[in-house]
Amino acid sequence: MSETFRLLGTPAAGGVLVISDHASNHVPPDIDLGIAPQLLTQHIAIDLGVAEVGALLAREPGFAAFQCAFSRLVCDVNRDEHAPGTIPVASDGHAIPGNAIDHAGHLARLARFHAPYHAALERTLTECEPGLILSLHSFTPRLASHPDERRPWQVGVLYNDDDHAARIAIPLLEAEGVVVGDQLPYSGKLLNYSMNRHAEGPGRRYLGIELRQDEIADAAGQTRWAERLLRVCRVVASAL
Repeated sequence: MSETFRLLGTPAAGGVLVISDHASNHVPPDIDLGIAPQLLTQHIAIDLGVAEVGALLAREPGFAAFQCAFSRLVCDVNRDEHAPGTIPVASDGHAIPGNAIDHAGHLARLARFHAPYHAALERTLTECEPGLILSLHSFTPRLASHPDERRPWQVGVLYNDDDHAARIAIPLLEAEGVVVGDQLPYSGKLLNYSMNRHAEGPGRRYLGIELRQDEIADAAGQTRWAERLLRVCRVVASAL
């Protein structure tokens, strides 16, 4: 059992590997973030619903799921290792006092979590060379720090320079009858570290998906979106 990741299913050459950088809210017992326990059940600590959707996809032939095993509040692996938010001192208006650590503590946190996570991910990708990476995240319907900001998109499609999979997936998702955000609610030009490193850099094809968390808040929604993403990924993978 690794402290940094879990692998569900068997990665297959030419298949689909579902990667979720924020799938867990686990905080190791030797780390005290100094926050109320209920905050670990909110979006600042975890991409709610993606672990369950990824697990459902990993049951399908040719699919596997690589999921981070610790909270983004411990270390956000979808950030450059020296970016300010990698070990966040605040998130959506909530202070994280346990992350106000010195430089040595910062480097130790990176060495324990960030580096081994990305090493294991690259090793997995190199060993199986999937035909498509599905980068799976979720977003909150409303930020506490911006309560008046509407987020009507049920799903967002994110990318940086490589939009090949996105251009195929967006009309497929729209045909499913859902409201699709193209580079919304975030832009992959800004928030794409893991895919920049493991997909765009080495030339691997990927599809970046953000699901609105109320869409996958229960088992029915998780099953519905797993089935939808299964259909979309199969078409995208065959078309690339």
